[in-house]
Amino acid sequence: MKKLTDQILFDVIKPRPNDSFKGTYGKVTLIGGNRNFGGAIIMASTAAVCSGAGLVTTATDPSNSGALHSQLPEAMFADFNNADQVASLVEPATTVVVGPGLGDDQTGLAILKNVFDHTNEKQNVVIDGSAITLMAREGLAQPKGNIIYTPHQMEWQRLSGIKITEQSEERNREAQAKLNATVVLKKHHTEIYTNDDVYQLTIGTPAQAVGGMGDTLAGMVGGFTAEFSKAPLKAVLAAVYAHSAVAEQIAKNQYLVLPHQISRALPSFMKKMESGQTEHQIGFLS
Repeated sequence: MKKLTDQILFDVIKPRPNDSFKGTYGKVTLIGGNRNFGGAIIMASTAAVCSGAGLVTTATDPSNSGALHSQLPEAMFADFNNADQVASLVEPATTVVVGPGLGDDQTGLAILKNVFDHTNEKQNVVIDGSAITLMAREGLAQPKGNIIYTPHQMEWQRLSGIKITEQSEERNREAQAKLNATVVLKKHHTEIYTNDDVYQLTIGTPAQAVGGMGDTLAGMVGGFTAEFSKAPLKAVLAAVYAHSAVAEQIAKNQYLVLPHQISRALPSFMKKMESGQTEHQIGFLS
């Protein structure tokens, strides 16, 4: 198992070309957030925007539109109940993120099936939260695309059939190989399973044990894979590392870290990474 280091940040986060525009950095379509869990998709969307994705559209329950517009005016809104509109937003996306706050009821299932029907092989598809639970429960086939799962250990148990107490590296490798997908297994020292290697995150803080932390990570993975689309696997690894690196810095002065604080700190953090300095040397939040 390879240890992730901050080198992945310098490998991925490079200066932006002078002639770039929003289309240079990809489109992210996020789908989730029912009436009860709108915060999840707003946090994921915030992370995608703050990660640097060029265009971000959030398909969610209409009850969340006001909160989305007030908290994140950079994101566009769509009604996730409008199947045709969702399909038209999924098809051209560089990266699709589905699941945060979606819910595992029949409405969520119908929305998920619609999304899965309209992905394609050229896209990154981040499957998180409720979408993983629905896939496992309903036996849904994996959609087309470069698939990236972001489960916590119970969601991974549902998807892989491996009990939490038996989730060894060997068994997880076997399950990942059957899926032929990237698996970001969220845990103490998160593990990332790919077709070629297994990586372990050795940083992080218990201050991250807050609701919405996983939604933020899913959004970051969405933003990074859209912005740095030429190397999607490295983009996933960089997003995972940056998520905890930023949290560690915030935790130096706070008992806990709120997920949206990670997102809001990302632009400054990424600027310092662009210049080739480590986050430990610069103290980017000071």
